[in-house]
Amino acid sequence: MGILKRGIKTLLGIINVFILALAGLICYYSLSLPDSYFVTRDAAVGPLPEYISFKARGGSSPVMAGESISGGELILFGLFPVKTVTVFDIGAPMLIPSGAPFGIKMLSDGAVVTDVNGFESESGFVSPAKDAGIRAGDIITKIDGERVLSNSDILTKTREGKPVKVSFTRKDQEKSEVVVPALSKGGGYKIGLWVKDSSAGIGTLTFYNPAAKSFAGLGHPVCDAATGSVMPLYSGEAVKVEVNGIVRGRIGYPGELTGEFFAADEIGKLLVNDISGVYGEANQSIIGSEAIPLGTRGQIEEGAAYILTTIDGDTPQSFSVDIKKISDKTGVGKDMVITVTDERLLTLTGGIVQGMSGSPIIQGGKLVGAITHVFVNNPEKGYAIFADTMYSTSLSASTTSLAA
Repeated sequence: MGILKRGIKTLLGIINVFILALAGLICYYSLSLPDSYFVTRDAAVGPLPEYISFKARGGSSPVMAGESISGGELILFGLFPVKTVTVFDIGAPMLIPSGAPFGIKMLSDGAVVTDVNGFESESGFVSPAKDAGIRAGDIITKIDGERVLSNSDILTKTREGKPVKVSFTRKDQEKSEVVVPALSKGGGYKIGLWVKDSSAGIGTLTFYNPAAKSFAGLGHPVCDAATGSVMPLYSGEAVKVEVNGIVRGRIGYPGELTGEFFAADEIGKLLVNDISGVYGEANQSIIGSEAIPLGTRGQIEEGAAYILTTIDGDTPQSFSVDIKKISDKTGVGKDMVITVTDERLLTLTGGIVQGMSGSPIIQGGKLVGAITHVFVNNPEKGYAIFADTMYSTSLSASTTSLAA
């Protein structure tokens, strides 16, 4: 009898461990796998981990001609539901991959706080903004209910020394605090802030959508370098650039492309600065080859591909790469790992350098992604974003109008 009890106890222990492990797996995949997938006609939903499968609602195919949205469940081991997901049929878009360099000129919607400091006043060392709870990375949007677009707006509204109500966002949460300016020993009222209200830089155009006359580029957002905060876009433009120099990448230093802006040669208006890139409306034809189909994440395979990028002048060239890893989890901007295999590019740049972000990746005749980041300790490698993510965002960007 004692042996039987011990056997039952052991068995129950094994069952409990199994249940806990199963629950842990379900929780892990539920949190890490995307809530939505993009597919083109008859394409598979994916990529999915080895033991995860997709079951469409009603057991039918998730993609049918003319159907824009469907869905279903992700199933673990073919038995255990993990989460419900949405499947977007984005048709069969034809996009023109670019690879051309472009200049970004942005005015922020609000002022990004880059530093909160103190100063000497008649009563001693003070820091009004810090005392009110404002910190680096916050985005000041209003003062006393009036919109803030620049540093000069802040100076104008605080120079009289009266208490002001400062409205700001912090990680997408809206906050308001009363700040009391202090009189500096050097003269004038201050609140102790350094802010940034504009940005400029060089990137690479990923694609042009001739149907919508829109463009996408970068594959990651324009951020404030000091805080890492995404710059909130008020207005901006994309202009032509000619690459005129290369700082070669090496271990520990990513390198960069340098170029000359042609401010009068505007490509188009920027409409969106998003975690997946910058998007806008083109007012002229963008450098690129013929239109090719968009490749969704479920159609990408590990192996050979090529990128289009510009390392001299304004004419893109193709260079060979390998797609080494395809992520099945969420993580915009780090969906794939690629390695540069083209000896020409390795000789000239050392691999991926700053300014190449947005360079389109083509595999099997389809646009499948864009370069986003370089591995600082190995410039031959970098991350890439799925092209279907950028395309989906570009659709919403094409209908976005900026506030006046």
